[in-house]
Amino acid sequence: MSGPKMPQANAATLKKRAEIVADMRIIVPGEGVVDTDNEMRAFESDGLTAYRQMPLVVVLPETTAQVSRILKYCHQRNIRVVPRGSGTSLSGGALPLQDAVLLVMSRFNRILDVDYPNRTVVAQPGVTNLGITDAVEHEGFYYAPDPSSQIACSIGGNVAENSGGVHCLKYGLTANNVLGVEMVLVNGDVIRLGGKHLDAEGYDLLGLMTGSEGLLGVVTEVTVRILQKPETARALLIGFPSSEQAGECVAEIIGAGIIPGGMEMMDGPAIRAAEDFVHAGYPLDVEALLIVELDGPQAEVDHLIDRVEAIARENGATTSRASTSDEERAVFWAGRKAAFPAVGRISPDYYCMDGTIPRKQLPRVLAGMRALSEKYGLRVANVFHAGDGNLHPLILYDANRPGELEKAEDFGADILRLCVEVGGVLTGEHGVGVEKRDLMPEMFTESDLNQQIRVKCAFDPNHLLNPGKVFPQLHRCAELGRMHIHRGQVPFPNLERF
Repeated sequence: MSGPKMPQANAATLKKRAEIVADMRIIVPGEGVVDTDNEMRAFESDGLTAYRQMPLVVVLPETTAQVSRILKYCHQRNIRVVPRGSGTSLSGGALPLQDAVLLVMSRFNRILDVDYPNRTVVAQPGVTNLGITDAVEHEGFYYAPDPSSQIACSIGGNVAENSGGVHCLKYGLTANNVLGVEMVLVNGDVIRLGGKHLDAEGYDLLGLMTGSEGLLGVVTEVTVRILQKPETARALLIGFPSSEQAGECVAEIIGAGIIPGGMEMMDGPAIRAAEDFVHAGYPLDVEALLIVELDGPQAEVDHLIDRVEAIARENGATTSRASTSDEERAVFWAGRKAAFPAVGRISPDYYCMDGTIPRKQLPRVLAGMRALSEKYGLRVANVFHAGDGNLHPLILYDANRPGELEKAEDFGADILRLCVEVGGVLTGEHGVGVEKRDLMPEMFTESDLNQQIRVKCAFDPNHLLNPGKVFPQLHRCAELGRMHIHRGQVPFPNLERF
């Protein structure tokens, strides 16, 4: 789905754009400014490819000083700015605007410091998630948050969305593993929050920044916590006749006081797609598969493997297989990590959702999704972080069939409403962006949203940073008037604003 068509820009508008492009070339010389339609086409969408929009201009700075000058320039001239990392956002968080500078941070791709005594790494925001682990694993360390897109997604984007991954159940989300950031405010000021120390005095602005989706500032440096690899790690593949039984098993494992390093679940369609793609040795005669990883001292791991297998049998498990080597464990995870592209082989298109629920509600929500699948006549493959209740239903559709994308969107919205209904939330790690923006009132009252917008106004009173994202209605900070944004309308302001 592309954005609404805009009227032809007049001569004054084109002249203003040319001035902005020329000024950006002064700030970022060389090849750091992209302004032709053909070159900007690569930036028209992020991972939510159903929505596309060409930006005003694309700028790729290389230094914090350049970012500061760009933001100061735009702030003084009331020009909107959309920050972008690797463009893997699945909620439209990095979707460009027609009248906004797209600030791409991919050239910030260096690791600046590795400090093993303090167990920290200082990285630029364009470094990939996996790149941090690659830099320290030869010394027996790793970075715990590991989203499935870790080979491509950037650490700056992880901070923006508070990303999780397989191991967030035991080791936490990005918020639990980031110690400090350097960031540039909308007026060009450069500030530091946190550092290598474990805690900071005063207000928790670092916590506020993590998960703020590019609405409060632009991160130019990140300090993260690294962990020593556990002595032993083993994974279990456990198959069940139904997703409900697998869901009950998840709840009982956590209820027994066992916190696995990771606990993932896939349903029948996802299992078969992943096995056909990766050949990980998944059982094909089950309707649900749990991958449970236990880590720690070997004696503890062996004991917990026995306990988890016993709980699984009590919940009707029909198959169970434990890894006997690190290589075999990696193969178990390879199928799960490749589940999204694997599902892409069985459907022309799929819509990846993201919601989080209390673990005990997993059977109820799975049953509800089956009923919604019948209602909308669309298949769904389920892949999710079962241990922390973060669901990733993949709604299968064909965009070439009129009305199917709209049906997929409505199906997804109903899944998220169901998550909120059972005590969950609209997002676990993908963010709100434009995808879930108009569902925010399902979870928050108007007073709740007003208070959140006041925080936005404190950092960005003119709504220049990533406007049109997260909030279903924008309150002007200088007055009480409102700009209403209705469901289904992606705001692409006209260039005539200049």
